[in-house]
Amino acid sequence: MVRLTINDQPVEVEEGTTVLEACTAAAIEVPTLCSVPFLEPHGACRMCTVNVSYNGTFSLTTACTVQAAEGMRVVTDDDDVRAARKVVLELLLARAPDAEVLHDLAREYGVEKSRFAVEPPEEEAESEAGPKKCILCGLCYRVCEQRVQAYAIGLVQRGADAEIAPPFGRPSDNCLACGACASVCPTGAITAVDRLGREIVHDELTLASNSAIRIPIKQAVPNVPYVDKTECIHFTQAEKGLDACRVCEDICPKEAIDLDAEEEEIELEVGTLIVATGFQTFDPRRIAEMGYGYLPNVVSSLEFEVMMRADGLTEGEALMEDGGKPGSIAILHCIGSRDKNYNRYCSRVCCMYSLKFAHLLKEKTDAEVFQFYIDMRTFGKGYEEFYDRLLDEGVFFVRGRGAEVTNVAERPEEEGKLIVCCEDTLIGAYRRVPVDMVVLATGLEPRADAQEVRRTFGIGCGAEGFFQEKHAKLAPVSTTTDGVFLAGACQGPKDIPDAVAQGSAAASQALALMDKGLVEIEPITAVIDEDVCCGCKICIGLCPYTAISFDEEKGASVVNDVLCKGCGTCVAACTTGAANQRHFKNEQLLAEIEGVLS
Repeated sequence: MVRLTINDQPVEVEEGTTVLEACTAAAIEVPTLCSVPFLEPHGACRMCTVNVSYNGTFSLTTACTVQAAEGMRVVTDDDDVRAARKVVLELLLARAPDAEVLHDLAREYGVEKSRFAVEPPEEEAESEAGPKKCILCGLCYRVCEQRVQAYAIGLVQRGADAEIAPPFGRPSDNCLACGACASVCPTGAITAVDRLGREIVHDELTLASNSAIRIPIKQAVPNVPYVDKTECIHFTQAEKGLDACRVCEDICPKEAIDLDAEEEEIELEVGTLIVATGFQTFDPRRIAEMGYGYLPNVVSSLEFEVMMRADGLTEGEALMEDGGKPGSIAILHCIGSRDKNYNRYCSRVCCMYSLKFAHLLKEKTDAEVFQFYIDMRTFGKGYEEFYDRLLDEGVFFVRGRGAEVTNVAERPEEEGKLIVCCEDTLIGAYRRVPVDMVVLATGLEPRADAQEVRRTFGIGCGAEGFFQEKHAKLAPVSTTTDGVFLAGACQGPKDIPDAVAQGSAAASQALALMDKGLVEIEPITAVIDEDVCCGCKICIGLCPYTAISFDEEKGASVVNDVLCKGCGTCVAACTTGAANQRHFKNEQLLAEIEGVLS
């Protein structure tokens, strides 16, 4: 350990710590514009200038480049230090007069105007492309080279003509649009912009500065972040053979991140299983006439839900792509549900969350809200009352499915708007309703891997693809496989109260089964005669309960009595007659018939 004094305060730090880090550890503020913990100290901005003494003689130096030494004395805010920082500020203001952070520091140090500022020639002023904010601190190109390893930008020219730019002044193919340069820029000289010049508001339009480490949703259980490999710089650069970034590993104080960790399979012996794989939302891109993905301001219900959250991207405001507030919004029900071309069933939750959206919009904005619906299915406790409340709040309800969303105007009032085309079945007329934003109430679908999960656990799926319960009324959480239970929307579309109730029921059923200690198995099961079995394995592929396996040593199929339900599929399919059903052999059946007829 190293002991030093900072502003007459004794401080003890580890060997190799810089003076700036020692000041931070002692809660002593030292301004800096070019220091980040995951890059080597550079001392480019010189705002961290301090007075340092080794042998009684003080000298001005940058705190980020000098290592703390035994017996060192540091002064961070005397007259000499403030005078030096004022000069540095004047030089930086001459270089970047539009940087707000510099003006904030200038007010703190009493700098009213830079004495070094020179008015540009008239022709240069006219050709100026934008605000001057770059202070040439080098953080942007250093993080691009040292961490991202993209080498997409660098320092070009010399002296007063120096600037940060890509090679040869043209956009570099090496740029990943990762936003690392913008994230470390202290003055805002680098920003992420949309290719079409629009303000980045909606999540689906964000081109950069999107963190690869995120929590899926705020209510995620467990509520811990994960690394998205498709966005992470380390993994995208690893495809090129580079070992890039690893910033998260360096700065995590608990050393909880290991980017070299590999997936592993853990085998557990369990007595019961609860399948709660959930659902996936319908992809509105499949219905091209809805305009999702290519028309501006057409968003899905999930994206709108994120937008309206106080902790969302827009802090709870409904905003269009250009950052403006919509004057009218259309909410289209049954996108992907109750449709013979996609899903015939009702997704059950769409009506109520669409009504919730309308209520939030009326609460937060003055926008006109239109609901385009087939039937309003407010089935739950207090739901019909909520529907009546929205009628009083002035929400417009149009009974008719939205057939198309277009931006082709036919009347002057439709210019610059999205037009929802539908048939109003209450008045029997075709309508075109111009709005600023369209929200698509997408339905619920089974997960893409539902069939694979079904085969793994030996459970059934209905015609829609959701997992099938044992009995719709008497056993709504059980399956035909003992010990496997269902919970949530994997069994069918349902809202939160129903999913919670079903989850509690499934947990109770699982605990009751485990509490027995002994499990009763089906008395009528299949049995295979090993001497007769020819090893064709036909029965293995046909067994709906995955109860049959093949014994390589015996060269015959073997039945697991615990899994077998005695359905008889294997018995009927066996080509050699090796498979039989207990208590239902031919000899037994003939004997019963003979007994009845005698």
